[in-house]
Amino acid sequence: MDLGLADKTALVCASSQGLGKACALSLAKEGCAVVINGRSLDNLAQAQAEIEQATGKSVVSVQADLNLPEGRDKLLAACGPVDILVTNNEGPPPGAFLQWTQKDWQQALDANLLAPTFLIQAVLPGMQERKFGRIVNITSAMVKSPKGVMGLSTAARSGLTALCKGLSQDVAADNVTINNMLPERFDTNRQKQMAELAMAFKKITYEEAREEIAQTIAAKRLGQPSEFGDACAFLCSAQAGFISGQNLQLDGGSYTGLI
Repeated sequence: MDLGLADKTALVCASSQGLGKACALSLAKEGCAVVINGRSLDNLAQAQAEIEQATGKSVVSVQADLNLPEGRDKLLAACGPVDILVTNNEGPPPGAFLQWTQKDWQQALDANLLAPTFLIQAVLPGMQERKFGRIVNITSAMVKSPKGVMGLSTAARSGLTALCKGLSQDVAADNVTINNMLPERFDTNRQKQMAELAMAFKKITYEEAREEIAQTIAAKRLGQPSEFGDACAFLCSAQAGFISGQNLQLDGGSYTGLI
């Protein structure tokens, strides 16, 4: 299927590794001119080389901190008109509600609510004028299945979800869609870190720790980043113009709710 993305410009945030990189790779495979972003020059260089080698497409990489206005300005300046925006950012660590300070809350809001909001605000008018735009926010499965220890993350990301739901209705007539992807247990460095923690606490092998994680998923396996990236590419496609304001859960069928 031709997704109709040839020569579209895609800005993919926090894309030097993990799920962000997977989205950038899938969009580049579909012919997008991709701009990737990260804080580490080494990770950016490696991601750029991998995507260019796999797709034959030239990739622009921008070292910038999305949480700072100057970082967002630098990133936007490198793009030109943006047809596709994939927001993504590192989430705050788990913790205890009674121990979170105002600084903790502000950092969470800056990263997972305000940074994506200001990027959307910057690219939206151009998308509406050109009558094509695709915005995809990478959030978390815990937006719909909150856990207390992840309160910083779920509070900020839920705010973004609510904002974008209302906004999606305002821009749908301009062929601009806004959707959210809610990942759970993908085979990235995050799950490697979780397995290593389990090894230390439970005195088990890495393979045993990985299997324990896989057993928490209905599909009994970790998700592959390529699966996530390809789902993102479809949400950005010409064919997905009638899909907006949605929360797509990518969790191997694990979510037990109806809505």
